[in-house]
Amino acid sequence: MTAVRSPPLSLAERDRTGLAFTAEMYGVQLDQLAAFLGLSARQARGLTTRWATRGLADTAVLSPGQPWTWLTRAGLQACGTRYSAAPPALPRLPHIRAVTAVRLAIEAAPGYAESAGYWRSERRLRSRLGGRLGAREHLPDAEVHWPDAAAVPWAGECWAIEVELTAKTISRTTAIMRELLARTGDYGSPAAQARVAGQPTRHARVLYVCSPAALGTVLRSRAQLGGAAGRVEVRGLPAGAVLPAPRTSARGAAAKAARTARASA
Repeated sequence: MTAVRSPPLSLAERDRTGLAFTAEMYGVQLDQLAAFLGLSARQARGLTTRWATRGLADTAVLSPGQPWTWLTRAGLQACGTRYSAAPPALPRLPHIRAVTAVRLAIEAAPGYAESAGYWRSERRLRSRLGGRLGAREHLPDAEVHWPDAAAVPWAGECWAIEVELTAKTISRTTAIMRELLARTGDYGSPAAQARVAGQPTRHARVLYVCSPAALGTVLRSRAQLGGAAGRVEVRGLPAGAVLPAPRTSARGAAAKAARTARASA
């Protein structure tokens, strides 16, 4: 089957689409923005440079790999969002990249665009809560919504997305799974609606996308769910989800080796 190509985005549409994507993901690396918009690396670099010139975004090298781009207050206002303007938190960069890779993989899957599937980001879910998330409550990394009229067997479903790079304890992971599977209310609704007996559950399924380090814990946790285990799907990370390892120069490697030798002498 030949894939149906969407017409190229106009410049204004590309700006709107790219800015909204960047806002929802907290920030993105250049290669992932290029993949989302169907641009070459050079085109994506030119786009982010133009955003920065117009005061809509900032760009910097925050980690190994490609530069990161995030929106300024003006950029967020242009998207119609009320998020706080700040660069993505450095400790979260590996997780943000992995979640973005999962989003790109899901949105590239056959039937997603035709079904008008919708990715609801963790940032959007968090903004609905207004800081009211309880200490032991859990917010998924995203939700995927499938319209009732979608031409897929799971039409009308809402999926919770969990991206696991490091293993939690089995008890904590199992508790998160049970919470997501039992939830009935939307995020930001009154606490009394979060889990109401007899009401349809919010998440028809939970999709766990795991690194090799987290896979064993997730599988063992799912096994604790009994009959509900069938509503938890487990998959490996897509290509490009992991940040590249930091480069070590030859001089730096030699100096490190010399320090290690002196310490062990």
